[in-house]
Amino acid sequence: MTSLDTARPVSARPALPRAYLIWLVGTRASLFGDAVLYFALGWAASAHGGGMGALVLTAVTLPRTLLLLLGGAVGDRFGARRVMITGDVVMLTATLVLALVGLHLGTSPWLLVTVAVVIGTVDAFYLPATGSMPRRLVGKEQLPRALAMQQAGSQIVSLLGAPVGAVLVASTGLTGAAVADAATFAIVLVVLVRVRPAFDVERQPRGEGLPAGAVDGVRIAVADGVLRPALLLTAAAAGFLLPVVSLLNPLLAREHGWSAGVAGLVAGGQSVGMIAVALVVSRRGTMKRIGRGAALGLCVSAPGIAAVALADTAAVVVAGGIVVGAGSGLFACHIGPLVLTHVPDTHLARMQAVLVLVQSLALVVGNNALGALADARGATLATVVCAGGVCAAGIAGLVTKPIRRLRQR
Repeated sequence: MTSLDTARPVSARPALPRAYLIWLVGTRASLFGDAVLYFALGWAASAHGGGMGALVLTAVTLPRTLLLLLGGAVGDRFGARRVMITGDVVMLTATLVLALVGLHLGTSPWLLVTVAVVIGTVDAFYLPATGSMPRRLVGKEQLPRALAMQQAGSQIVSLLGAPVGAVLVASTGLTGAAVADAATFAIVLVVLVRVRPAFDVERQPRGEGLPAGAVDGVRIAVADGVLRPALLLTAAAAGFLLPVVSLLNPLLAREHGWSAGVAGLVAGGQSVGMIAVALVVSRRGTMKRIGRGAALGLCVSAPGIAAVALADTAAVVVAGGIVVGAGSGLFACHIGPLVLTHVPDTHLARMQAVLVLVQSLALVVGNNALGALADARGATLATVVCAGGVCAAGIAGLVTKPIRRLRQR
């Protein structure tokens, strides 16, 4: 890709640390198990009606959103590795209990909601911790490549998780999916016990209370001249870019009279585009002007979104999905290391918490606003609005000095 021509030659780049690669394989295995279980939970909840399905989803997202900032403060205070080990133990226990209770008593609504609350609560502490781990396992110079490889692994997992979950649910039910997820938690637990951070980072002062520490993470994000616009770009991507495939793509397919298979191909094309870019970055590195790379990713996505909105043939829509994925991958592979390398070591987990919170809130607002617009004026107009919003955000990033001039450290 020409956008990555400024990266240094591959031969000049040392291999990523073995500890990081082991950690990456273990955590992607766990993520795969989660994807399988999430599908199984959604399927089991749908048997009790749409209201129960919505309640289960809410039981995951609500505690995760409410506790994220506290979870980031806990990670910085007690150490990300320790928090992840604790979370894995809790989830290993929860999935085994789910398997046993589901096998003997069935998948009652109270069981599904209880498990969902446990998942959301653990996520609030686990996500900031795991988001900060690459910085603790690799040096800053190798961080962009490490995060790109992580991004590629996550996309592969998301591409395969739901189909495998469907097969497991069809053959073994929720119990089989829970056992599979428990096995992946056992794998990552062994990995975390064996792998120790290679880079010491300063922790949050013990004299600072956890609530105050959580607030301080937000203060750093708002006050910093680089982090503030980076988080605004992240919010724009979450609000305008993420809903295109997950929300608007099925609505567009129905509006054009296309099959569910076409919608699936668009979603698959997005994953393929993201994986391809992430693999290139993992080999060649990011652009030297890392902020410009993030903004360009949004600009690349905009014409892809427009193609998805306005195309008359399924082939063009799928091609548009690939372009959307490529732009999304370019953005993600640059914004991640940009944030992690410009955060004080004492705030690594807290900044990951702020990042996840910004994405979650923007996605909630974006999904609801775009869904209402699609109901009122059609999915095509809502998707065109997304193209305009993403393009405007990308251009704003290109002309914002702290982002445009920022070089990889």
